[in-house]
Amino acid sequence: MKPAAKHRPLNALPRLLVGRHRSAGSDLALATVLAAVAGAANAGGFFALGQYTSHMTGHLSQLADNLALLNWIVVLTSLMAIGAFITGAAFSTALINWARSQHGRHQYALPLAIQGLLMICFSWGGIFSTAPGRLFALACLCFIMGMQNATITKISGARIRTTHATGMITDIGIELGRGAFGLASGRAELRWDRRKLAILLRLVLAFLLGGLVGAPGYGQFGFFFSLPLAAALLGLSLPTLLARRRGGGT
Repeated sequence: MKPAAKHRPLNALPRLLVGRHRSAGSDLALATVLAAVAGAANAGGFFALGQYTSHMTGHLSQLADNLALLNWIVVLTSLMAIGAFITGAAFSTALINWARSQHGRHQYALPLAIQGLLMICFSWGGIFSTAPGRLFALACLCFIMGMQNATITKISGARIRTTHATGMITDIGIELGRGAFGLASGRAELRWDRRKLAILLRLVLAFLLGGLVGAPGYGQFGFFFSLPLAAALLGLSLPTLLARRRGGGT
C-alpha cells in the first residue's frame, strides 16, 4: 500500500464534512460538532469575559435597557458585540462566495480554518488585562461566533444555525405543540416531524454538552482552553485545504 493511501482514511471524514458535495448527513454531523464548539466558546466567553457571546438577543435587550438608563458604557459594549457578530457573519458569507468563485472545494473549509486561527488568537486574550483589551477579546469572540453561525447556515441552506439556541428550542416547542394537538384532536396530519425534532434535540444537546465542557475548561485554564476548540476547527478544515495542494479534493 502506498503511503498516501494510508493517510486517506484520516482525511476522509473532515473532507466529507466540509467538502463541496453536501448531504443531509454531512450537514448534520458538521452542525453537531460546531454546536458543541459554540456551546463551549459561549460558556467560555462568560467565564473569561462575563458575557455570552452568541446571545445577540440578550445584547439587544441590554442595549435597549441601558439606552433608557443612559448607561453609555454598556450601550457601546452591546453595540460593539452586535456589530462584531454581524461583521463576522458578513465576512464568512463574503469569504464563502469568493472561495466558491475561485475554487469551490474550499468554500466551507476556508472560513472554518480562519475561525480556528482566530480562536488561537483569542486564546491569548488573557494578556489583555485592561478594560479596552477585554472589550477587544469580546469583539473577537463575537466575530468568531457570527462567522460560525453564518458558515453552517450557508452550508445547510439555512436549515441549521448552531449558535442560535433560542430558535432551536422554539422549534422544539412548536413540534411538540403540533404533535400534542394532533394526538388530542385525532387529526393524523398534525403529527410532529420526528426527524426534525431529533435533529433539533441533537443540536441543543451538543450545545449543552459543549457548555458543560467549556465552563470548567475556561474556569480552570482561562483563555487557553480556546486551543482545543481551535484544534477541532482546524482539524475539520485543513485536510480539505491541504488536499488541493496535493492535487486531491472533494
